[in-house]
Amino acid sequence: MLTQPRVTPAPRPRARALAGHRAFAALLTAAAALRVVTMLGYRPPRLYWYDSFTYLDTAAHLAPSAAFHPIGYPLLLRALMPFHSVELVAAVQHTLGLGIGLMIYAVLRRRSVPGWAATLAAAPVLLDASFLRLEHAILSDTQFIALVVAGLAVLMWSPRLSVRAAVLAGLLFSLAALTRTIALPLLLLVLLVLAVRRAGWRPVTALALAGVLPLTAYAAWYAGHHGRFAISGADGVALWARTMTFADCSVIQPPEDQAALCPNGTVLDAASEYVWAPGSALNRLPGDRFAHNDLARSFAIRAILAQPLDYLGEVARDTSIAFSWTPIAHPARTTPAFGFARGHWPLPEQPLIDKVREEYDSGIRGQSSAGPYADFLIVYQYAAYLRGPLLAAILLLGAVAAVRRPRVALLPWALAAGLLVGPVAVLDFDHRYVLPVIPVACLAAALCLPARGARAARVSARA
Repeated sequence: MLTQPRVTPAPRPRARALAGHRAFAALLTAAAALRVVTMLGYRPPRLYWYDSFTYLDTAAHLAPSAAFHPIGYPLLLRALMPFHSVELVAAVQHTLGLGIGLMIYAVLRRRSVPGWAATLAAAPVLLDASFLRLEHAILSDTQFIALVVAGLAVLMWSPRLSVRAAVLAGLLFSLAALTRTIALPLLLLVLLVLAVRRAGWRPVTALALAGVLPLTAYAAWYAGHHGRFAISGADGVALWARTMTFADCSVIQPPEDQAALCPNGTVLDAASEYVWAPGSALNRLPGDRFAHNDLARSFAIRAILAQPLDYLGEVARDTSIAFSWTPIAHPARTTPAFGFARGHWPLPEQPLIDKVREEYDSGIRGQSSAGPYADFLIVYQYAAYLRGPLLAAILLLGAVAAVRRPRVALLPWALAAGLLVGPVAVLDFDHRYVLPVIPVACLAAALCLPARGARAARVSARA
């Protein structure tokens, strides 16, 4: 008696679709586990004097800061304030870190990049120990990265940019600028790239309006508190500090009111140190350093125009630090990498800390490590660190992609370059400031590969 051959049912479409994402699902699971280990290994999250406490205080008393920190990150802290837990803030930031990796993967698959390449592009932001440390600190960086990547994802999701998507992207980049002001030139860069790509005047105009209106509203609010229409009260101070590594007043010949800001013999190892050093020219002027912001900006612009090659040379030299194999401490007092360690890090005795502890989280204290979780991370961080030459290779691949596929790859590569050079150009190099470059550069680099449809078309043509 003949038996009918057993027919294996074809896999369901949903099962086939999920099977194509198994590698990324495994990566995302490992990344989530790393973040749980980080939260168990170091409690509470790292709080830095004075940035973290300024953010927390601003969250409790919402008002535009007169110095470096705009309102974006304090708004997130304010939303979480009813829970009175900096541990929850860290958990939200770790979740944002996972979301950044997910957005990179989703955009690349949407653009027909192979699964293995999209997974590889998302791996640095999900696995690099530097991102674990950043997410586990009360700092604005993780929110900033998430907003920039989200804005890019919206712009890159469809081949043709709609007005609705442009409005959403404009709002996201505006929020990024209200989180860290370095996103202000990024918004201009986005508009320039879209104009070059001929994305259409309607979406470009919509993006510009959606980006500018919230910034204008914030600047008006700032003016009501500080008497000047601005986003920040520290841009001039930062740019003045940038010039202190090369300024020569015999060449600049500043007017009498700016001459007091000339280098005075104080020599420091990084431009940003001049903002805080008691002996720097700015800090020898009467009153608060930020009260001289306009004067400092005028001096800095005059110095850059008088010594453009010296300025460009300093920017290039400091930017090159990002590409060193062994992380270079810049400034020397900082820890550029491999920051997971054993120990306890007490908080300084400061009235603001007591105030924040009372208003935001009574459990605020110095951070302590806890084994075996901390022990694992101390070993893990040496392997899970994106070395400078690898970052250079990723940026180079992104440049190739921008040439080969300008309509899709030019925007993320241009933003990666802007994020790398921008902070150095307006203040100084910092390893923290390099981290936002990595996910955007990885996104651009993965687009170096031709889309799956294009490969299939070439194979069919050859056949």
